[in-house]
Amino acid sequence: MDNNVFKGKWKQLKGEAKKQWGKLTDDDLDVIDGEKDKLVGKLQERYGHSKEDAEKEYQSWGRSYRD
Repeated sequence: MDNNVFKGKWKQLKGEAKKQWGKLTDDDLDVIDGEKDKLVGKLQERYGHSKEDAEKEYQSWGRSYRD
């Protein structure tokens, strides 16, 4: 998903992100604030993923929300 689209749709996607990654807290989601790099970083932190694995998870999840 394009970064601008992700940022613009963050309020709608926030709940879906919480469903996808239950270890992310509401505070995490507020900090992420629609920024892909922050989401990838939080996935690394909460799930112990490598940057590459976290990026792949994001890409896979993001494909579901393309226009």
